[in-house]
Formats: sequence, structure tokens, C-alpha cells
Amino acid sequence: MKLHKVRTYKSAEPLPREQQLAWKLAEVAADPVPVPPDVIEMIGNRIIDNAAVAAASLNRAPIVNARAQALAHPAKPGATLFGLSGHPYRRVSPEWAAWANSVAVRELDYHDTFLAADYSHPGDNIPAVLAVAQHCSRSGADLVRGIAAGYEVQVDLVKGICLHEHKIDHIAHLGPSAAAGIGALLGLSVETIYQAIQQALHVTTTTRQSRKGEISSWKAYAPAFAGKMAVEAVDRAMRGEGAPSPIYEGEDGFIAWLLGGPDKEYAVPLPERAEAKRAILDTYTKEHSAEYQSQALIDLARRMGPKIGDLSKVRSIVIHTSHHTHYVIGTGANDPQKMDPTASRETLDHSIMYIFAVALQDGGWHHERSYAPERAKRPDTVALWHKISTIEDPEWTRRYHSTDPMEKAFGGRVVVTLDNGRAIVDQLAVADAHPLGARPWRRPDYVAKFRTLADGIVSEREQQRFLSTVERLPELRAAELGDLTFAVVPDDLAPAASRGLFEAA
Repeated sequence: MKLHKVRTYKSAEPLPREQQLAWKLAEVAADPVPVPPDVIEMIGNRIIDNAAVAAASLNRAPIVNARAQALAHPAKPGATLFGLSGHPYRRVSPEWAAWANSVAVRELDYHDTFLAADYSHPGDNIPAVLAVAQHCSRSGADLVRGIAAGYEVQVDLVKGICLHEHKIDHIAHLGPSAAAGIGALLGLSVETIYQAIQQALHVTTTTRQSRKGEISSWKAYAPAFAGKMAVEAVDRAMRGEGAPSPIYEGEDGFIAWLLGGPDKEYAVPLPERAEAKRAILDTYTKEHSAEYQSQALIDLARRMGPKIGDLSKVRSIVIHTSHHTHYVIGTGANDPQKMDPTASRETLDHSIMYIFAVALQDGGWHHERSYAPERAKRPDTVALWHKISTIEDPEWTRRYHSTDPMEKAFGGRVVVTLDNGRAIVDQLAVADAHPLGARPWRRPDYVAKFRTLADGIVSEREQQRFLSTVERLPELRAAELGDLTFAVVPDDLAPAASRGLFEAA
């Protein structure tokens, strides 16, 4: 890997394309280096992971509405939608397939994650890259190359450029990475990918209000928007159209006005030419359907519950943790909604106080039951929940930002004080499912997650067909890429409750 310095340049300063970050990202995407076997294996794991959480969310309102929007845009050859298939598959325009499938993947906040200078869900790249692969009749090997590139670009940007410090939503790294992944999939030139990356960044830069205060369903739609914009950016660039340039370094560009300002310098690590794209191996998925910083703390709550015993005897619980956990999902956010029993699922997902209370009481976490309105309003839960607070601990913040994987930590130290003054203290750095955790996840764990979440939704036969297809991922022919989804009985799919602009009157 090589570090690339990125800063603002005045319009009068010469900055050749070859020295611009967007060009360097495009070069990484266009490099035809082979994809290593362990990366291919992990790509298959994440395709399974995405399908698992999509199955569990098929009839949730945001997915129903996104699917209805997509179905209003049929196309040939087109791309598939989760849940809908036939022989041949019912297909829609690729940008709308990317939109609907990404909402299904993102809704439960239950797929993979990567945290460094910023944070991300790199699995959000997959719906857009897969949709274009299906529409453009590409092979499994092409798809693997595209997904590997999307992960590489997003992870490298997340390592080098912090967005949340400047209240910019993390989809600003996803737009460029999805465009890069699509470019790699299609074998496009560096020039074409460069233009697509610039346009994608320009149109997917949004504020973090989507994850602040009263969090709405846009949290699930935001990455879908980035994927949809990436598909459209690649289409436009393939037609020879340009984009705002230099998008990162320009005097009125991304860094100068939306990030650290004209004097700020960033360093982004990128693979050198002919170096394998292995960034997906730095990422990790979720065993629990909650914000990633809560994963280790849920596991810690499971461990601490039996030690505490009678939870009604708890006087206070203080979670000593990182800056991010304290200020984004902890009491440092100063969001009263995070303590509100009537808050939305999306808001509760960003309240470590609520999550830790429920995990203590239930000895675990469930993607539906743990967020049920009646669960959040339980008097004993509310009482315990309101005894929990967070504190930023500089050591946990340092470990959160560490570049040493053996030091990097996303958990915290918990001090439970009982009414009699006795303190029970424990800590956990990484989730059990993390690559360095107590039970690092392998292919059987991803399969088990899929079977659990698809149970009662996708038939056993259809589950097995999908999983068998993933096993042959790099050898799949173009005609078989439509099998990288699943079907359910059409009558089991909820219809949209209301009509939008796209349906015929």
C-alpha cells in the first residue's frame, strides 16, 4: 500500500489528472490484478449476508415502497429484485434494482461494517455492482472483480478521510466506491471511471442529519441513493460526459468547503499497481441487528447479566467508551430521543443506553423483538435504560482510531453500581463475531444467519438453490447471475400502502 497526500489546490496551481485522488482511485479500479481466493470467499460470504438481512426485511414499509418504485421501471435485460423472480426473472432497470435492493439490505442495520477515520457499510456496494452485472450480462468473475474494487476504494477512503467530523454522511465515500466497482466490473478505462467517481462524489455528498435526532427511514434509503447515483454516473461517463474536476482538490471542491478546509491535508492508502485488492478482509459483519459500536457491548451485556443478577437492584451503569460511541449513540449526543420509549426503530438502533438495557434483560438481541414498541415501553426496561450513561475514555478513543488491528477496539468498559454500593466491572474490545473476537465468523456462520433470517420467508429449496449458486460464484456464467437472489411466493409480498408518481393512474 502507498499513502497518497490529498489537499486543496488553487485554480491557478497546476494539478495534473494523474496526481488527483479521483484518478488514482480510478487506476486502482481499472487494475486487472487477479482476486485472491480468500477475498473471493469473503465476497461470497457478504453476498449471503446481504441476502439474509434482505429476506428479513422484505415486508417492512421502506422496502415495500422502494420495490414498488423499482417495479415501475421494467427493463430488458434488466436486474433482479429480492423476493421477486420467475422463469425468467422479473427484471427492472439496474439503477432502480440497486435502489430497491440496497434499501432491503440496509433497513435492519444488520450487514457488514468498517470503522477507521470514518465509518461505513461496504456491503452497500454489492447491490449496485450486482445490478449492473446482471443488466450487462457479465460473468461471476467480472462480478467478483467489481465487488473487490468497490470494497477496496471505500475502505481506503474510510481509512484516510473523516467525514463525520464535518457532519457529512458516510455515503460520500460510497458513491465513488460504487462507481469504481461498476467501472472495474465492466472493464472501463481509467478516464471513464475517473469521471464517474467525480460525478458520484459530487451528487452524494449529504449531511449527517439523516443519522441525528429523530432518525427516519432515510437512513436505509441513503446508501441506496448513493448506489443509484453511481449507476447513473457510470452511464453518463460511458457516453463521454465529464464531471466537476478536480472534485477532491479543487479550490471550491470537496475538501475546501465540506471537509477540513483549504489548509487541510489527508493521506489515503491505496494498493500499488498489480497489488491485490484485499480490503474486504479488513471488514466485519454483525451478529446483532444494531449499530456496530453496540456489537461488543451486546456481547458484554450477555456476559455481565448473570453476574449482576437482580437488575432492579442496579443504581447506575456507566459505559466508558470511545468518542464515537459516546457522541453518536451515547449520552454525549445530547439527543433526548435516545431515551424516549416512543422513539423510532432507527433511533433506538442509535441508542446504546436502550440497547445495553435490553441486552442485559434478555441475555441477547433480536432484530425484531428487541425493537418492538411494546418492548421499548416496558416499565422495567425504561427504568433500567434511564440509569445508563456513557463517558468518553481517551484510551478507548485511541484504540478506536488505532491502525494496529491487534489494538483496534469498538467496545468499552462497563461499571455497574448496585444499590448496596457494590461495583461489577467488565470490558470487551471487539465483538465475538469479529475476526479477532471469541468466535470469528466463517462461511457456516453466514449460512446460519441466512437460514435463520430467511426461515418462514424463503422456502428451504429456494434457500439451498441460492446458497449453491454462491458456492460457484467465480465460475458463474452471465446467464446465472440472476440466480444470486431469492424468490418468495408473490402473495407473501406486501403491496405498497399508497401510490407514488411512477405508477400509472
